[in-house]
This record gives sequence, structure tokens and C-alpha cells, in this order.
Amino acid sequence: MGKLRPGRVEWLASGHTERPHLFQNLLLFLWALLNCGLGVSAQGPGEWTPWVSWTRCSSSCGRGVSVRSRRCLRLPGEEPCWGDSHEYRLCQLPDCPPGAVPFRDLQCALYNGRPVLGTQKTYQWVPFHGAPNQCDLNCLAEGHAFYHSFGRVLDGTACSPGAQGVCVAGRCLSAGCDGLLGSGALEDRCGRCGGANDSCLFVQRVFRDAGAFAGYWNVTLIPEGARHIRVEHRSRNHLGILGSLMGGDGRYVLNGHWVVSPPGTYEAAGTHVVYTRDTGPQETLQAAGPTSHDLLLQVLLQEPNPGIEFEFWLPRERYSPFQARVQALGWPLRQPQPRGVEPQPPAAPAVTPAQTPTLAPDPCPPCPDTRGRAHRLLHYCGSDFVFQARVLGHHHQAQETRYEVRIQLVYKNRSPLRAREYVWAPGHCPCPMLAPHRDYLMAVQRLVSPDGTQDQLLLPHAGYARPWSPAEDSRIRLTARRCPG
Repeated sequence: MGKLRPGRVEWLASGHTERPHLFQNLLLFLWALLNCGLGVSAQGPGEWTPWVSWTRCSSSCGRGVSVRSRRCLRLPGEEPCWGDSHEYRLCQLPDCPPGAVPFRDLQCALYNGRPVLGTQKTYQWVPFHGAPNQCDLNCLAEGHAFYHSFGRVLDGTACSPGAQGVCVAGRCLSAGCDGLLGSGALEDRCGRCGGANDSCLFVQRVFRDAGAFAGYWNVTLIPEGARHIRVEHRSRNHLGILGSLMGGDGRYVLNGHWVVSPPGTYEAAGTHVVYTRDTGPQETLQAAGPTSHDLLLQVLLQEPNPGIEFEFWLPRERYSPFQARVQALGWPLRQPQPRGVEPQPPAAPAVTPAQTPTLAPDPCPPCPDTRGRAHRLLHYCGSDFVFQARVLGHHHQAQETRYEVRIQLVYKNRSPLRAREYVWAPGHCPCPMLAPHRDYLMAVQRLVSPDGTQDQLLLPHAGYARPWSPAEDSRIRLTARRCPG
């Protein structure tokens, strides 16, 4: 959020008389004089004072605004402090009683019977919502064809009737998931405010089994806590979660007992399930979640199954129990498949005559030096994915090395990641070389072939892949804040 009010700046000088800090301020003053005498300017930004307490809500009922502030302390030559001097948050109070005068109406009514526009005429004023700036107090003179702007509305006034945004310092702002106005903070796919999709896993599979007879067949469990559920298929079948959705109480929610339900929104497991069916053979089902209990996805087969695609995000701690339950039910459990199409093994080489000496392969040359903050920043900002992963194994094929990794923690991702992935590196001697059974922080790019047959995670030559450590974790989190844009 940009600064809504200019920050107050206090300069530290020798005249500062606060006794507990007298000696410290004297040292700072002497240091500043020394720098000035040597012609050296101070480096770095100033320091913020602690935030003061939040003010009372601007309204006594309904929605209002609370504010807190801080001050920037800096020496001459130092840069201004980074960040905002004021923060605003939305405060939600009990609803106003029926018949209460809306906040904007009340502000316009303050000018009733008062001379305006340089004349002695008086008017009765009501809100006018057709003006360009909705955070100005624009009031219409009742019985007349003009309105007048009395300046800004008070903080906490709704931008327009029914709108979610409120006016703060003349700007219409909406609250992020953190409650701060204008922060722009959003929930990630795991439901965490401002998260990086690192506390949950993405489950994405295709059910291709075809039953031997018409009727209901189990597809999968959608476990408790699942979010961003989507199921889709194209056939004349009617699907479990895409048709035959069974709740935890054992009752069908959709398409049960051979009766096809109409498209619409249904309540299931504490979430809204949106069921759509086109005039063609396509059906979809979507739910935001999180689900409050397990759901059973079924399919009512009436013709061969062309494939049912389903996906959802699941908290990490629920993924292993989900796997165990699916296995206990005897359903096939498909592990995540490689993103790329497996290349065919090369043809067997011709037999070398016995008398021809066999040359020992050249050892792998040393890798170029990839240390330094600039290298980390370059690869982090230019990558599609940055994650911590454990190397489970590797395989050399054609002119590439394929690493199988288990994703541990995601710092950056431009599309969903599976719990297990394949990372490809060019050559038989990739740089850097990754050792099995070790954790690495790595920045990779997504490479899709023009014909769409390959979709790979690529670790570039001399790219960023360093052994994970708490220190490296801190460095990568700091790097994330410095990418442009």
C-alpha cells in the first residue's frame, strides 16, 4: 500500500535531552559530525519507531476503519525509512439497527440549512453517487438539479452503496485477507493469507478405469480439508463428484439413485458445490472448500469411461492419511507422473571388436563458480519455480540427467506442483551435480515443447541449486523481496 499520509521524521541532534538515551544520542551526533567532516554520507535507511496502538473504530456499528502510525528516525544523509508511516485496517462491528441513518447521509445532512456557494440560500442535502470521485462528499440539493462537493468523506465511509471498499484519506481501498486496507494480501491455494502454497500439496489425477457394467463406480475420496476442488469429464456418464456426490452422512447430494440432478449450486461438506452440465457431453463440478468431512466421488457409467480429471489442494499433514485410506479401500493409487514424455532408450551400440582398446570416459570437468548474491538474485527472479526438494534418485538418458525429487517447501511457483516431480538437467555431467538423499534449494524453469508433448522442469546449466540450510533459507527469502515488479 502506498503512503496515505507523509511520514513524520524526527532528527536526532545534540539538543535531544531524553536522559536514558543521552549518551547514545551523543555518540550518534559525533558520528554524524565525523562523517560530514570526512565527506562521507550516511548509508542505508533510517529506523522506524514501534507502531502505536490501533485507534478506536471510526464507526459505532457496521463497518469502520482503525489506524495506527509510526515515525521515522534518521540521521542527516540517511535514506528515508522503507515502508508506510500509517496502516489502516477494517473493523467490523455489529450491524446497525434498522432505520439507522447511513454514514454518508449523515455527513451530507450536517450541511442542511447552512448557507453555501457564497449566498444566503440554504438547501437540504442527500448523497449523490454519480460524481467522478466516490470518496468526495458529493451531496445533491433536494429539489434542484445540482450537487456540491464538501471535500472528502470521513474515513470508513463506504465507497458506494453495497460496495466492499471503504474510503481512507480520499482513496477507495479494499481490505486484504490480513484485514489491512490496500495491502493487496491474498489467500494462497492452501487458505493461508499471503502464503506461498507451501503448506499444502496439489493432487491432480485422471481416473481411466472402465467398469464392466453400467452403474455407480467409485472414483476417489475427496478428503476433509480439501480446497479448490475441480472435476471434469466429457461423456454421457454422470460422475460422482461430478454428479453422484455422496456426503459423510451417506446421502447423495447429486445424481443419486439413477436420478440426474439439475445444474446449480449445492451444499456439501460445509462448502458450495457448483455443478454445471453443458448441452454437449461436458460436466464440471467445482468447490472452493475447505471440506468439513470426506466426500466420495463416483461415476454413473452408461458408456465407456474416456477419463475423469479431478484435482484439489490438500494440507500436507492430511496427504499421507489420504493415501492410506485410498489404498485401504483397494483403489489404484497413481503416483505423480513425469511432466515430460519418457524418451525411448537409444538403440544398442554395435559390438566393438575385442582387439579395439576401450577408452575410459573422461571425468566430469569442474563446474563453474555459482556463488554470490548476484547469481542467486538472477536465477530466483528469472525462474518459474523455487523450492526445497530432496533428491530421491537420478537417471542418465540421451543427453540429459533426470532427477526424481520430493518437494518439501515451495518459495515460488507459477503453476501447481506435485508432491513428487522430475527435474531435468542438460548433459551427463550436469552443473551443479545433485547428490541423492540430500535436500537442495533450487530454481528451475518450465519448458514446454512446441508440439506440447514435453512439459519439463529444467535446471539450467550452472543454475541455482544449493544444499539447503537455515542460512540459505534466510538468503532466499530476502532475495524474494528484491525481484523487480
